Amino acid sequence: MEEKIDNKTINDEEPNPNSEEEDAFSTFNSEEDDKEIEMEQFYESSLSKLQEGELVNGTVVQITKDHIMIDVGYKSEGQVSASEFKDENGEINIVVGDEVEVLFERRENEDGIVVLSKDKADSLKVWNEISRTYNEDDVIEGTIVSRIKGGLAVDIGVRAFLPGSQVDIRPVRNLDDLIGNTFKFKILKFNKKQRNIVLSRRAIFEKEREDLREETLKTLEEGQIVEGLVKNITDYGVFVDLGGVDGLLHITDLSWGRVKHPQDICSIGDRIKVKVIKYDKENQRVSLGLKQITDDPWSNTEEKYPIGSRVTGKVVSLTDYGAFIRLEEGIEGLIHISEMSWTQKIRHPSKIVSLDDTVEAVVLDIDTSKKRISLGLKQVESNPWDIVKEKYPVGTRIEGIIKNVMDFGLFIGIEEGIDGLVHVSDISWKQKIKNPSELYQKGQRIEAVVLNIDQENERFSLGIKQLEADPWDTISERYKVGQVVFGSVTNVTDFGIFVELEEGIEGLVHVSEIRKEKVESPAEFAKVGEKISALIINILEKERKIGLSIKQLDETSEKVAIQKILNNQNSATSNLGELIKEELEQKAERET
Repeated sequence: MEEKIDNKTINDEEPNPNSEEEDAFSTFNSEEDDKEIEMEQFYESSLSKLQEGELVNGTVVQITKDHIMIDVGYKSEGQVSASEFKDENGEINIVVGDEVEVLFERRENEDGIVVLSKDKADSLKVWNEISRTYNEDDVIEGTIVSRIKGGLAVDIGVRAFLPGSQVDIRPVRNLDDLIGNTFKFKILKFNKKQRNIVLSRRAIFEKEREDLREETLKTLEEGQIVEGLVKNITDYGVFVDLGGVDGLLHITDLSWGRVKHPQDICSIGDRIKVKVIKYDKENQRVSLGLKQITDDPWSNTEEKYPIGSRVTGKVVSLTDYGAFIRLEEGIEGLIHISEMSWTQKIRHPSKIVSLDDTVEAVVLDIDTSKKRISLGLKQVESNPWDIVKEKYPVGTRIEGIIKNVMDFGLFIGIEEGIDGLVHVSDISWKQKIKNPSELYQKGQRIEAVVLNIDQENERFSLGIKQLEADPWDTISERYKVGQVVFGSVTNVTDFGIFVELEEGIEGLVHVSEIRKEKVESPAEFAKVGEKISALIINILEKERKIGLSIKQLDETSEKVAIQKILNNQNSATSNLGELIKEELEQKAERET
């Protein structure tokens, strides 16, 4: 110490040739020390500013196979695993000098290296953004990644839950169709500690809809034509979103024509123009019309479809009573079943036409007030009954095939679709026919005579017995009043006895003409099949009736017998009963 002092003293006293160099070196060392002190102070200051768990910006200074070295302004560099910078293809897309944001995870590890993390920085940024979005009631974008119980999983940087009820305002039939799509969402619930995030897409739509609704209600008026989105379809109509306001388009207002179901006109999601028919501002109910955008096609139907004109249309409906034909959109005509054929008896329209058939018809009548057009299908062709009447005048002999045998007669085929009827009463003059099937069968060819043609009622009457002369035409030549006849009993009734005089000719013995005494029951006097004689008491040719009397025959026979007794003296002792019997037998022999 003394030496130093001495030296110092000496130095102070005596000039040293190297003193300037030493002073300069001393000054340099002093500056270096100051810089080191400044650096230490800087690092200490940096160290105090950087907090673990904080996001920091840094510069990439080195890239190795396993690590990325980043300078974050700390006394030592930090490192991040290279895997955190790899993309989907395993490539690292950064270079030395790039600025990156990382998480200051730990000051120094056991190797003295600052621990940083890009993944945790990204995650922290996401949670910070989620927190901000939730607190500011903002929206966040995310991608639907999968279907899970109760709804969908959404990637918004972290996994979040979208309940099925919050997917849309309207129910979504297939949630799987949304997977892979990116949308904006509202955050309904947010809990970072539990990592629980609940999203809503519906909330965005409801807010937009409410804003839109207010604007729509300000401008909505009756008679206005607006554009809307088909929101829902029911059996009775279509609900259309006019912009936050739903209007009902009833099925009757969809088209001027026939509509089986609203879905035949439009589909959910369609944008259509409609007319506001009614607007109830108080209850905010809107009635819409689609057909009202165009003119009513019935306004000039009488001009377009005059009576007697021929039209072409498509069969759109079949009923038991006819077929509806669409002539144009909104205009339909009815072909009644009776107007389908001149000759056929149609039981159902489907026997003549089918749905979607295109047919030609004639306008028979039109009623614009009731919106009805009557059409005829058979009128397209001439009425075959007009031809039949000219071709087969009354009295014409024809041949035909028996089409059908009924209890009341025979149907004979005359022309295509035209049958003639031989009534059972016109089969024979002589026979009483109870059932024609006893004499005829289907498919048999027979001859007949035309008796009558009723064109209006489309009836063709034929007769078989008319092929021969009517025995009643010559009845007066063969039978006279007062003549005694002999025949077989064909029927016994309460009022008398029917006696067949010849084939096809009968007479009636009324109950009052059987005996002088009152007869309680004709059946006690005669039976079917018995042979009896009677006296003709009247002939009514027009009514085709012959009146007979047994009582008067008996009286006549008695008178004849008495006269014979008086005139025959040799037979005075003859028995009266024997004479009458003899007389009757002789008369019977003469008749036979």
